[in-house]
Amino acid sequence: MKKKPEKQKDMEKLQAELAKSSNVFLTSYEKMTVGQDFELRKSVRGVGGHYKVIKNRIAERASEGTPAEKLLKELKGMCSLAYTSGDPVALAKALTAYAKANPSFTFKAGMVEGRVIDIKGITELASLPSKEEIYSKLLYLINAPAQRLVTVINAVGRNLAVVVDQGVKENKFKG
Repeated sequence: MKKKPEKQKDMEKLQAELAKSSNVFLTSYEKMTVGQDFELRKSVRGVGGHYKVIKNRIAERASEGTPAEKLLKELKGMCSLAYTSGDPVALAKALTAYAKANPSFTFKAGMVEGRVIDIKGITELASLPSKEEIYSKLLYLINAPAQRLVTVINAVGRNLAVVVDQGVKENKFKG
């Protein structure tokens, strides 16, 4: 069992992490096995997030003065936190995929960019494309007009070359 100074240190560390994290998901983990917990932590780390099982009172105290304070007030039942300061969509996708495979893992609520969302909001967030997908689509849209312009410019020269080639083959250019 941890002593009071160790608990205080853990709470301060969590408070610093919550202050940096703009995206937090509050989950329930009842009846999960050690293997399932390991897989969950591995998938959360894979998308740049953190996962902690924490006592409700410690979570509530650690959230004081952070954006997650509204989310972590008056917690009940077994709770765990998944949080990141990176892409909330990637973390929501990882958690949703895990929740589908393991019904014992459920969502309670979430906070995205400082705004508290419910379970429906988390599901909608998980259905959005990731930042990388959005960037690639945006770059394609920016690049498409330039590609079309180059194609049109090249078409004029190509068409002229075809006409000249056909004229030479048919001996139309007699001097």
